[in-house]
Amino acid sequence: MTLTISRILHAGYVFECEGTLIAFDPVFENPFSRNCHAFPDVRFDHAQIRDVRFDAVFISHFHDDHCSFDSLDLLDRATPIYIYCLFDELFAMVRELGFVHVHQLRVDAPVHIGTFAVTPREAMDADVDSMFHIQAGGLNVLNVVDSWIDPATLPALARFAPWDMVLWPFQTMREIEVLSPSRAAPAPPRLPEEWIEQLTALRPRYVVPSSCQFVQEPWSWYNHAFFPITYRQFEDEVGAALPSARIVRMNPSVSFVLGHDSLSAAPPLSWVVPVGDQNVDYQYEGHAQAPRTADIARHFPPLTAAQHERVINYCEAGLLDKYRDMELPEESFFETPRVWRLSVFDHEGQGTHFHYRIVGDNIEQLAGVPDALSWTTEVPVARLYAALELGEALTSMYMRMNDAVFDARTEADLQGAELVDDPLIRCLFNDVFGAYQAAQLRRIKERG
Repeated sequence: MTLTISRILHAGYVFECEGTLIAFDPVFENPFSRNCHAFPDVRFDHAQIRDVRFDAVFISHFHDDHCSFDSLDLLDRATPIYIYCLFDELFAMVRELGFVHVHQLRVDAPVHIGTFAVTPREAMDADVDSMFHIQAGGLNVLNVVDSWIDPATLPALARFAPWDMVLWPFQTMREIEVLSPSRAAPAPPRLPEEWIEQLTALRPRYVVPSSCQFVQEPWSWYNHAFFPITYRQFEDEVGAALPSARIVRMNPSVSFVLGHDSLSAAPPLSWVVPVGDQNVDYQYEGHAQAPRTADIARHFPPLTAAQHERVINYCEAGLLDKYRDMELPEESFFETPRVWRLSVFDHEGQGTHFHYRIVGDNIEQLAGVPDALSWTTEVPVARLYAALELGEALTSMYMRMNDAVFDARTEADLQGAELVDDPLIRCLFNDVFGAYQAAQLRRIKERG
């Protein structure tokens, strides 16, 4: 018995065995997650996708590059949807989208669909992610998605070695480092050591460099700063460490038939249409100078008067209310009195600056310009509006922190500060769940 495995995009796959068809983290959009552009480039034939009948869809976690309502909206509402998520709100929204068979996945509890047994396995961040152990036709495939394997989980996975195939998230992401590029440490020149150790323990016959497959907007400096690992580097390092394994690149639409003794090409997915050169690779330029936020903001169209007013009202009132309602993390940089400047830049690169005094859980807006600052945050106004109303993710907001030199004591304190302690990040994203999906659901319902 054989197993056909096809790549959709990012962490999306289709598995077929003996007439049973299942999908994992299906995304049928380009760009997806608002500003992730497929790399290599593809388009999707939505008419064909609407005719596909999956026996089940499995979603590894709630992040918008894995759980997109615009993509799910293309599927038959009788399709069983299995989701690993600890939040009841997501299941309620999927049902509101019209799906009638919506199930919560639990770690180590297998789900049987036709010839398949799909078992969620515990990832390092078990509050968010899961991995998938897929069994069919006597074959074992581990889909690590884009999570990390907890060392405590590895022995249980190693008992299935040698794995027939492992879909491995081959990219590290510098989504935090790009928030403060002038202060970021250089990217390590090699793959993380634990990757090699874990792959060695799994002893896979085939390894697929998985996840990622996206860049930001064509003009974005992130395209050379976000992903430091190339396909070539992954193949060279993993190939040297696992000489008996075969490294297999699967671009969108590509399909393989996996057997007990072979791997052979299969017809590609007809509804995933490659565009241009598919054997592209990342080019990391860690030394590159980041453009000013004012210049980045010029790439975005102007807001309407009402949208701009929404942002200004938030900076003058909503942000303060939200901050006061939150509990300050332990050992926060803002436990002691700090002066924070928030700068928002419009489509002409013009900045509006807001100054606040923060002491612990309290925040007050300051009149005028203070003599000294302790923390700075910059953001394009269009992206701040998108975060407030459209579910924009932190990774595509082009926020910039602390591109300045402060007094000696502040500089010393910043050595131990966490960038995600930034007041704007906390106000936008702390205690917020499913904003992207909720915005999608509103738009879908408005379209009727």
